Amino acid sequence: MTTSASANNAPISASRRWWLLGALLLVAISRLWRLPETGGLDFDSVHNWQIIQRLAHGDFSEFFHHGSPAFSLVYLPVVGFTHRFLAFQTINALLGITGLGFFVAWVSRQANLSGPETAGLTLLGGTSLLLTFSGRDFTMSSLNLILFTGLLRSHLARLQRPQAASLPHVAAWLALGLSVDHKFLLTIPILAVLEVWQRDGLWRRPGVWWRVLGILALPYVLLCPLGWLNGLPWYRWPAFYVLIAFPNTPNLAGRQAALHPDFTYYLRYLLSFESPLLLLGLGLAGGLVLRQWTGRLQRQARAWKVLPYLLVWAALLLAGMSLLVKAPRGLFFAYLPLAALAVLSGRRMLPGWALAGVLLAAVGQNIFRIQRELYAPLPTHYPQVAAWLRQHGATRVASTVSLGLAPYLDKQQTLTVITDERELPALRRQGVQYVLLDGYRHVTGVARFDSLQAQRPVAGWPEPALQQPLLFLEHSEYTGLGYAETLAAWQAARADSLPLRLYRLK
Repeated sequence: MTTSASANNAPISASRRWWLLGALLLVAISRLWRLPETGGLDFDSVHNWQIIQRLAHGDFSEFFHHGSPAFSLVYLPVVGFTHRFLAFQTINALLGITGLGFFVAWVSRQANLSGPETAGLTLLGGTSLLLTFSGRDFTMSSLNLILFTGLLRSHLARLQRPQAASLPHVAAWLALGLSVDHKFLLTIPILAVLEVWQRDGLWRRPGVWWRVLGILALPYVLLCPLGWLNGLPWYRWPAFYVLIAFPNTPNLAGRQAALHPDFTYYLRYLLSFESPLLLLGLGLAGGLVLRQWTGRLQRQARAWKVLPYLLVWAALLLAGMSLLVKAPRGLFFAYLPLAALAVLSGRRMLPGWALAGVLLAAVGQNIFRIQRELYAPLPTHYPQVAAWLRQHGATRVASTVSLGLAPYLDKQQTLTVITDERELPALRRQGVQYVLLDGYRHVTGVARFDSLQAQRPVAGWPEPALQQPLLFLEHSEYTGLGYAETLAAWQAARADSLPLRLYRLK
């Protein structure tokens, strides 16, 4: 097994490269299959798309939305070629596949996986239900995979071979990650634990602290003034972190606390919606590493290999996220490490043919879940809603909580999102003609539309994609509900046969 830091830079062998590319092609098919029929069910996906359109016109009011200014800047050039939401979805999906390939190639080099093992890891991780779901939206997740892999790659190299330049490399990846998504804050405690564990004296070398802190501060030094020059307070980006950690008001669903200890949520999700190999691999890897390290009190740099390294990340992510408000996305960084642990521990326990059979069975189960949860509810009916509005000359429309209709409206139509039906009289006076009672309100737990729901709609459409359990679970972080409570809300929402109902404002 390759253990030196040079393995990080060595090219993957030609044989493994073809296995990897073949598996990535299959993953690409699963990510892009029927993507035009998916739409933008998630509010953040469409909102991110809108923010980039506004940036292109000089509107920086939401430049630091979600603490992710670099994400918007990465996609800003795309506006010069197209404004279509589907184009942004497609590019994001391809970036997610790139991140998957980056991770698998690194693990394959580090652990000297065979070609079939490399392909098996690619397919097991790439067909994860959550990674497929998030790989078909327009959020930061795809870029996160690339940057997170870069962080792991550089940090393991630093542990294996301490050098003066290694920590700045790690800091550079972390700085890029923090500029794309605030979720990279969650990696800092784990990096700190590993550094304390390492205890190799590298941090005591002259100038190391200043170089690392300087690199971490660079995105803020560059981008905060950019926001300030466009009318934003200079502290807007750091202030976002404070509000995330210490919300000063409840959100629209009534959730305010950031902490919600529950050590069963993610276990129940993984057992019900993902491959059992993920948790099995975690347990097997824990046993293997414990047996390997029993009686060894000092962890020297050369002792770090990819299996124990990924085990620490997966275990600490699972434990740490169990303390915060929950959603499957909370374990986003852990999915590929968990898949890698399943393959790395499985190859030590099983002959090659048996491991291949187990992985094929697991991938088959993943594909079945993707079909049931993601493909079966398609196509979305938002295009039909937009077509009906155009046929009836509607130019100003309101929607309850959701932005799902926005990508299908033309330039002459505007959409206003409301969070309470008491906003409707004012909108009516302003010329809004229709309001869409969108089933997304059930997903987000914003129940302020009882009077509107009691009226008779002028048109209605089904939308099975709004009634999938994964969508509800992905919003449990917003609602603050536990696992069982979220699925109970999903069951109740299934009783609505027409989640998209259109009303005329008179």
